[in-house]
Amino acid sequence: MAVGLAFVFWICFDLSCCHPRSCTWRRVCISAMALLVLMAAVGLAVALGLLQRAPVNRFCAASENRTGFLCDDRVTCVPASQVCNRVRNCRNGEDEQEELCGDLPHSLPGHLVFRCSDPLVWVYADQRCNRMNDCGDCSDEMGSLAACPLCGSEWWSCSPVLYEYCSCIPRRLCRDGVQHCHSWSDEYICRP
Repeated sequence: MAVGLAFVFWICFDLSCCHPRSCTWRRVCISAMALLVLMAAVGLAVALGLLQRAPVNRFCAASENRTGFLCDDRVTCVPASQVCNRVRNCRNGEDEQEELCGDLPHSLPGHLVFRCSDPLVWVYADQRCNRMNDCGDCSDEMGSLAACPLCGSEWWSCSPVLYEYCSCIPRRLCRDGVQHCHSWSDEYICRP
């Protein structure tokens, strides 16, 4: 870049290049020089970090198609609930950096957060639709906010559910002598 700038300077300010009839050439040279100076200034600002770079897309799908955080290596996908857990899951530790974890949940990218029906409560996005009552009011499992699929074949559907589940319980809990469904259907109707 410095060589290019010196060349433009030599061409533009060589007194023989601007004759009374060809002063437009000098204007072109001055414009080219101004452009080079501007490019050098922008390059320097980027190198010094004065201009903000475009944000890196950190969205990825972790195991079982759960929402995740993409590490700098662009290969490792950390499940959302393992970000800011004080364990470095990314090789360079970017999943635990202060700018990401300093003011939870506000400092997290939006794709890592699920807001419960209570505006003061949030859970990590990969805890939505995991069949567990992570919000405390089942809003992460039922309703329009969650948009979860129906119970699968390994689950028994009953609502309301007691304890940690919401609208489905694992079939392995059927007829285990413990009431999980409010209606007791897990003990009298469900088959493991």
